[in-house]
Amino acid sequence: MDGNGRVARLMSHAMLLDTLNSGGVWSVARGLARNVGEYKRFLANCDLPRRNDLDGRGTLSEEALAEWTRFFLTVCIDQVNFMESLFQPDRLRIRILLWAEEEIRLGELPPKSTNILERQARRIVSALLEKGVLVSDSSRSPLRLTFPAALASRWMPGLFPDQP
Repeated sequence: MDGNGRVARLMSHAMLLDTLNSGGVWSVARGLARNVGEYKRFLANCDLPRRNDLDGRGTLSEEALAEWTRFFLTVCIDQVNFMESLFQPDRLRIRILLWAEEEIRLGELPPKSTNILERQARRIVSALLEKGVLVSDSSRSPLRLTFPAALASRWMPGLFPDQP
């Protein structure tokens, strides 16, 4: 009701989460946090009174709202570019396959997990579900690849700073 920035972030996050179907891996909040000074300034400017007759029809500045929108979309694009650089979509499959091969060598996944074969699918899918790499809403729903936080540093190097 009060035009609070948290509401704007929550609504933006919810809408982008639904639209992008990213499973929560991507969030504009990181970009806003990296630009917190500009974020607060643009958001505060949205509460400024209309500057002149060309600045919208209501009591608040439409120009300031347009500037905020431009800033917000620029941050969104920056974060999409950042995530793309982490995911490296052209190399993601290779990183996942290398991880699976290592897990097979360690005995953590059944042999040939990288090739889901028809007669072994149930056993292999169960192991991948247990590892959190695949998810499904029910036993009859489609399987979806997920990005477990425990594997983020392996699958998307540079997403999180190294721990001391």
